Amino acid sequence: MNLSVLQKTFTTIIQIERMKKSWIALLVSGVLISGCVSKSKFTELEDRNNKVETELSQARLELAKCLSEKEAKNEELLHLRESNASLLNSVGNLSTLSSKEAENLERSLESIKQKDLMITNLQEAATRKDSVTLALVTSLKGELGDLGDEDVSINVEKGVVYISISDRLLFKSGSSKVGDDAKVVLGKVAEILQNKPDLEIMVEGHTDSDPIAAPNIEDNWDLSVKRATSIVRVLQKDYKVAPERMTAAGRGQYLPLASNDTAEGKATNRRTKIIVLPHLDQFYGMIEEGLEKQAE
Repeated sequence: MNLSVLQKTFTTIIQIERMKKSWIALLVSGVLISGCVSKSKFTELEDRNNKVETELSQARLELAKCLSEKEAKNEELLHLRESNASLLNSVGNLSTLSSKEAENLERSLESIKQKDLMITNLQEAATRKDSVTLALVTSLKGELGDLGDEDVSINVEKGVVYISISDRLLFKSGSSKVGDDAKVVLGKVAEILQNKPDLEIMVEGHTDSDPIAAPNIEDNWDLSVKRATSIVRVLQKDYKVAPERMTAAGRGQYLPLASNDTAEGKATNRRTKIIVLPHLDQFYGMIEEGLEKQAE
């Protein structure tokens, strides 16, 4: 209920109060002047008075209702003002929070972008390395292709190229002395190394599990190391391969390709691997180059 209704109700009550007083005054005047009134006149006056009383009661009820509604509206208005103030404060906090979240999101996106760029550059470096590996396999197969597949094989294992040479092509049983026939294979490997100065090799000896009964050789592990060392010496002395490009290692019988329970399996396990790989510095250089591109 609005203010105009409340004012109208107030005015009605005042008018009714005045009418009531007028009727009472008229009634008293009539009694005082004439000393008596007729019954019909008195009844008429009484009816009018009752009507006025009824209207006054209704007006008072309306007033009480208006006052109650006004109080409720005032409380509602106070609550709305408090809610509005709280909402404005929340909007301010939300704006600040959103600004911080946006900044954090931007940083996260930039970090993801940098990581993606790094991964891309590393993948490009790995692709270049794979290209080098493929070219090396093609070159080696071209140089060694006229040798028997049973004695020499060229493969890629874990990203590096290796030449596996059968024991019967390199050494006599239980010996670490390189035979003359083996020097044909080693000469071709040396030629490739001389033409590609960015390559290194690791010579890795392998044996079967039969015990060794040769003088100055302690066991199969010792034999595998001595055989690898003998091949490195041939490459250095006979073919002038720089020693700093080579590593000699032995695995003994501990990394077999086949079972040592059969003669065929033992023959497979007696082998020498020449692992050919780019300089690690070269590969790291590819990675550094990628990182430099990322920084730019």
